[in-house]
Amino acid sequence: MTKRIIASIIATTLFLMAIYIVYTGAITPMDILLGLVGSSIIASFTADMLLRNPNKLIDVRRWLYFLAYAFIYLTVIELKAHLQVVKIILHPKTPVNPSIVRIPYEVTSDYAKTTIANSITNTPGTVVVDIDDIRKVFYVHWINAKSIEDREARKHVSSTFEKYAKKIFD
Repeated sequence: MTKRIIASIIATTLFLMAIYIVYTGAITPMDILLGLVGSSIIASFTADMLLRNPNKLIDVRRWLYFLAYAFIYLTVIELKAHLQVVKIILHPKTPVNPSIVRIPYEVTSDYAKTTIANSITNTPGTVVVDIDDIRKVFYVHWINAKSIEDREARKHVSSTFEKYAKKIFD
């Protein structure tokens, strides 16, 4: 095996192991052993397909940005979005302005685009309905559009997502 493939397998194993620990919430010695074995097996088959540059996955700064993003997204951004949707539901006379808006993006990697698109879709009140790779825009259904101008919509919907996705994946 080449050095690059070994690095890819190790990086993918660590990443899968982190996901395993987060989803199971268990860190007993047996869980760690099973997680490492399972992650290693999966990584040995998928690492070459998943990683083009394994050094990016080992970069500690990227992990710190990922943790900061996860915290901000799961607490502040999600809470605000849920409260806005609850307000619309509980106060039916609240004016809403549903629209499909173009959200430009500047990231280059597929992982970054996917992260932004998933973050937009998972946030209540917005859904990515299409991605135009040539024009570099997401088409997003926004339940209460504050603006239909591209740059202004980007500021409201995806600027935070893109800032972190660029630091983590590009």
